[in-house]
Amino acid sequence: MSSWMPCLTGGSAEQISLGHPVVDEYLDLVRARARRNTLLAVAYDLKVFFSVVGKDPFDVKAADVMAFIKVQRQGSSSKVVRISDGAGGLALSTIKRRLSSVSGLYSYLLATERVDRNPVPRGLVTRRLVSRHRGGTPLVRPARQLPRVLNPEEVVALLGALRKWRDRAMVEAMVLGGLRRAEVLGLRFEDIRVGERRVFVADGKGGHQRLVPMSSRFFASLAEYLGAERPAEATTDRVFVVLKGRRRGSPLTPKGLEEILTAARVRAGLSHATCHELRHTCLTRLREAGMALEAVQAQAGHRSIASTRIYLHLANDWLATEYRKASEAIEAQALVGSQR
Repeated sequence: MSSWMPCLTGGSAEQISLGHPVVDEYLDLVRARARRNTLLAVAYDLKVFFSVVGKDPFDVKAADVMAFIKVQRQGSSSKVVRISDGAGGLALSTIKRRLSSVSGLYSYLLATERVDRNPVPRGLVTRRLVSRHRGGTPLVRPARQLPRVLNPEEVVALLGALRKWRDRAMVEAMVLGGLRRAEVLGLRFEDIRVGERRVFVADGKGGHQRLVPMSSRFFASLAEYLGAERPAEATTDRVFVVLKGRRRGSPLTPKGLEEILTAARVRAGLSHATCHELRHTCLTRLREAGMALEAVQAQAGHRSIASTRIYLHLANDWLATEYRKASEAIEAQALVGSQR
């Protein structure tokens, strides 16, 4: 078949298209099974893949996938710079996600008998492994890194650099309540439980709902925002809205929140302070304060406790305390043994 260059179109999830009948058919399946953000991510990943490969989906081979990995890691443009280490190319976690999106497309085509194999290899088979069992090393193996958190002084500096009560309330929802960015922006008036000192997350990650205890500081900032800043003409039931300009009174967007946080970070002189780092900071501090891991899991909205265990390692005193207890026990046993 002839080559095909994808074009991502559609202003809403219902209209997302890449301009190829088979790919768009797969996007319809994703649209029916997954949430809007997942659909947008898959569509963008497929756009990037086929733009780099430059082939019709039915012409893609395993060699094209390997070449794609190389281009993504090396960086086809000097503008692609990894934040973690300043080097060129994309992070391995990003490449892994894109390969997963591509593999999903071909798994669908394989199941519907449009192709006879998935061009995305499950791994690189080694000679030693072949002799024992079927398996191999993964195509992309990203390193597991601990997320960055802010120290108390950095949190104070960031809060002090915020110029609106609205902004302070949003940051406190993340750094004191552990909410995700989308969860903060998705809050509606009916979700605010002032008497209970909790907020209801109606549309969490994966569509899961939860009740989240919140600090009184958040409710105080929220009250100041609602009483003095929120435009009277705003008709949306979303709590956090744009305060000026042509979109005044409209729900605040993720881009808008990022711009607010970036400006505050610059004013505070901080090198880092993303929305996700604020959430990590909250959950780490809760664990450091002695909150049970299962309680941290509920606060975070993690489906698996495995996702929450990372905060054991982020907590400054946990590992040292556990090591001290174990080493003291070992030393005591050794001392008893030497006295016999």
